[in-house]
Amino acid sequence: MDIFLAILPALFWGSIVLFNVKLGGGPYSQVLGTTLGALIFSIAIYIFVKPVLTPLVIGVGIVSGLFWALGQANQLKSIDLMGVSKTMPISTGLQLVSTTLFGVIVFHEWSTTISVVLGILALFSIIVGIILTTLQNPEEKEKEQVNNFKKGIMILLVSTFGYLVYVVIIRLFNVSGWSALLPQAIGMVLGGILLTFKHKPFNKYAIRNIIPGLIWAAGNMFLFISQPRVGVATSFSLSQMGIVISTLGGIFILGEKKTKRQFIAIIIGIVFIVAAGIMLGIAKG
Repeated sequence: MDIFLAILPALFWGSIVLFNVKLGGGPYSQVLGTTLGALIFSIAIYIFVKPVLTPLVIGVGIVSGLFWALGQANQLKSIDLMGVSKTMPISTGLQLVSTTLFGVIVFHEWSTTISVVLGILALFSIIVGIILTTLQNPEEKEKEQVNNFKKGIMILLVSTFGYLVYVVIIRLFNVSGWSALLPQAIGMVLGGILLTFKHKPFNKYAIRNIIPGLIWAAGNMFLFISQPRVGVATSFSLSQMGIVISTLGGIFILGEKKTKRQFIAIIIGIVFIVAAGIMLGIAKG
């Protein structure tokens, strides 16, 4: 039962972008709707859990949520250019690399020889996984496709920075996840409005995309529930499994076309990235 709870965040988070794309509306309406859904869920959780909210918790949570919105908005922009099955493995890999390097440099997480070895192997696995999942076929080498890929990668770098700050600022100030949940959601909505208001995102698609926001917040809640039951390292490792759902969902549910060679490379690349997540979880201990 505990492992099942720990897998739920991956199931929820891995399906979010599939819902975003299926529900439509473009990246601006999608990110606004997602943040509104997260706020609704977080208000409900706050009513039942009633965590202590200090000025520090509120401030840190809002900043974390603002940067989450930056990460999510740019990830959705990249999906618009490259598709889910190409964007998500790269995005996951970049997030793993950035949070790992930050943890090593700032928090000195690799304190043993085994953790150093596992960490280095994990980073190598991520690089191999990203290369495999971005394999192009000859038809994609047209100028427009190449330009879209380059733009998508640059946008993902901004997305990765947003997700990095979203994660590490909570840890830097040692804020409890339950306490941060509502302030984070408020920051997410503020960030969503600031990033999208020029593009008139307040439409029926924003309302539809409240559903992915509810799903994201549910995943967040189950992460908090599972961490004391299975440990932070295990919950972190299992949360990376969402890449399997999002990547394969992009191909089989959204109908993103891949050659047989690309499909095999994507499967192998996913295995490398998931293995890296597991190794990093063990290295963090």
